[in-house]
Amino acid sequence: MTMLIIDLLFTYIATVAFGVLLNLPHRALNMAGLIGTLSFLAYKLLMMAHSGLVTANLVGAVLIGVLSMQAAKWLKMPVIIFNIPALVPFVPGGQAYQMVKNFALADNTVAFSFLFQVIEIAGAIAFGFLLAELFIRLQQKLLDWLASRRKASDRDIKRY
Repeated sequence: MTMLIIDLLFTYIATVAFGVLLNLPHRALNMAGLIGTLSFLAYKLLMMAHSGLVTANLVGAVLIGVLSMQAAKWLKMPVIIFNIPALVPFVPGGQAYQMVKNFALADNTVAFSFLFQVIEIAGAIAFGFLLAELFIRLQQKLLDWLASRRKASDRDIKRY
């Protein structure tokens, strides 16, 4: 439990620090850090539940996408301001390093194993962002439909 809290603390710091490097507006830094930390918490909990690397990255990316779009609406800023810093904990840098190292050492079987991990993680992140966009669009359509139903029922009540 203590390691999880330490991981989350360092995830927040890394996300905010990356946002500073990208020169994000100061009012977006805290929200980007929170989005990164919450999505990394979901990732860690799924990894602890042995759900698999791809599933954990997919859920983390969906959370980043959905939370970033909601934060962008709330703070009236572009979505990418929240997406990019929050994505930092999910970048498969360790696997990419191991892949290149093992290719250089001519250990191709291990290198290909890491290559497939990198491809799976990158694909899960991309598909997670796609699912988040789909979820937000469905949510908006549902809200529009409910608003139109409410207007129609208000007109019917006024008629009587």
